[in-house]
Amino acid sequence: MNPYVSLLIMAAVALLVALGGLGMSAIISPGRRNRVKVANYECGIDPTPGNTEHGRFPVSFYLVGMTFIIFDVEIVFLYPWATAFGRLGFFGLSAALIFIALITVPYILEWRRGGLDWD
Repeated sequence: MNPYVSLLIMAAVALLVALGGLGMSAIISPGRRNRVKVANYECGIDPTPGNTEHGRFPVSFYLVGMTFIIFDVEIVFLYPWATAFGRLGFFGLSAALIFIALITVPYILEWRRGGLDWD
């Protein structure tokens, strides 16, 4: 038997489950629309004309979120290195130091631009 048959079967089952869920939600869900259901939702703030007239939306929240993503990815990539540290030797140490140096650059740039200040 071809080794790709099991992969194709799994992809077909995933597609069937996804399309089945979409189809069932279209059939079962109520189709009534009201003002609350179609209104925009922005972090619990009601979309009133007064909220949009004050200029730009502050991006400090998004910068902190991106910082979290950057350092979360860094930690995920350092887990395998930490588990195999003894077998990697000097090459593993130098690769990890280069990786940490490269990931430090966005942190320093964000720190200098004031992305970590909440004032």
